[in-house]
Amino acid sequence: MATLKKIQNYDRFAGGIRTLLTEARKQAARSVNAIMTATYWEIGRRIVEFEQHGKGRAAYGEQLIERLAKDLTKRFGRGFGASQIKMIRQFYLFYPHPGIRQSLTGEFKKSKKRRSLTSLFPSKGLEVGALAQAFPLSWTHYARLLRVVTPEARAFYEKEALRGG
Repeated sequence: MATLKKIQNYDRFAGGIRTLLTEARKQAARSVNAIMTATYWEIGRRIVEFEQHGKGRAAYGEQLIERLAKDLTKRFGRGFGASQIKMIRQFYLFYPHPGIRQSLTGEFKKSKKRRSLTSLFPSKGLEVGALAQAFPLSWTHYARLLRVVTPEARAFYEKEALRGG
């Protein structure tokens, strides 16, 4: 009888560990998604800033996208074709600084350790880890949201995606 009780306690014990690991893996995946999405936003910001310093922006921008796509694909493999780079650029344009600053301002007001937002936006760009807090959805969600024409509709679908988990 004591052996059966030990086994039952073990099953509960092991079940708790399985749940812990499952939840940790889900949380890790969410964190990776948020950091990658923030990284894509920062890449988009850098592309836009680089383009604005060039002359003949339209033609120059297309050449920039093509060259960057080739370089990134060579270095990192699939996932960085010209259409993806254009989408990353568009992501930055559709989700500009003000919305992100509002999100970050809310986070930092809660924080005991207050830092100015300008310190988070150095000329070379925002720290990706801090920026990740502004993007609770995965890159796939945002890529789909970029197809939505109006900002109002995009905001609606973003809220729905967040609500749906």
